[in-house]
Amino acid sequence: MLIIPEALIAGLLTPEDAFAAVEACFAAMARGQAYNFPVVREALGEGRQYGFKSGLDRVGGQLGVKAGGYFPGNASKGMINHQSSIFLFDPETGRPQAMVGGNLLTALRTAAASAISIDRLARSDARVLGMVGAGHQAGFQLRAAARVRRFDRVVAWNLHPEMLPRLGEVAAELGLPFEAVTLAQLGAEADVIITITSAPAASLMSAHVRDGTHLACMGTDTKGKQEVEAALVARAAVFTDEVAQSVSIGEAQHAVAAGLLDAGAITPLGQVLIGEHPGRMSPGQVTLFDGTGVALQDLAVAARVVERARALGLGLEVEV
Repeated sequence: MLIIPEALIAGLLTPEDAFAAVEACFAAMARGQAYNFPVVREALGEGRQYGFKSGLDRVGGQLGVKAGGYFPGNASKGMINHQSSIFLFDPETGRPQAMVGGNLLTALRTAAASAISIDRLARSDARVLGMVGAGHQAGFQLRAAARVRRFDRVVAWNLHPEMLPRLGEVAAELGLPFEAVTLAQLGAEADVIITITSAPAASLMSAHVRDGTHLACMGTDTKGKQEVEAALVARAAVFTDEVAQSVSIGEAQHAVAAGLLDAGAITPLGQVLIGEHPGRMSPGQVTLFDGTGVALQDLAVAARVVERARALGLGLEVEV
């Protein structure tokens, strides 16, 4: 088994690699060639979450599991709040093949999924990017979005506004003007809105959002979390990585539970990628991607890292 520690990941996977791997994953899922197993997710108290996401890609030959979660006390200890590891197994024999540090991979694959939704669903004339959230993953989201659209500026809101200057620095690196705004101003000006928070209650309301906006809701991955008002989800054409997760642990859980949205109306984004769904139907349509984060995306990016590490002779090989 090859062990690839977190410290090596940055040199083994580029954002472009992550985009390609996640895009291929969406397509494989839509074709029925890959599927995720049920998620195990537990609350540990004091805001801590821990769980397992696993799946099988028959064509890609990837079988594995990501173990990890969210630990909000880590920041005070000099660590990021999201902690995870990815384990890959031989799908024919079940023998372990690799253990891969999953923190950076999670950030890159989450940002790639969001960017793919923007690339396929946002209006072609989208120029203003709105960011709701300014935590560790927000910078990855901003960089990935800027790769698929030529935005003119960024407007942002965060529950803790003192965190916004760090996101502003990322915008400056990209040459984009940055402004901290109210949620009402953000919704009035943004053509694309990314939400990337760990909120237990909605902050972005339907009244905030203009017609024609595309939203990538990337923070809700556990029962009870919520970033946007259920009425906004019900108003939108909803796309997701996996419908089962969207209605159980994703942003759509609240609209479905309230009877405002039927699960059958949610479209896997992979169907857009392989041409089975047209995506956005009109310039005035609100589109929403419910990014719950699926195991197959984690396995896809981890497999690319393992392939590159073996080619370069990196990592630690151990007998198991």
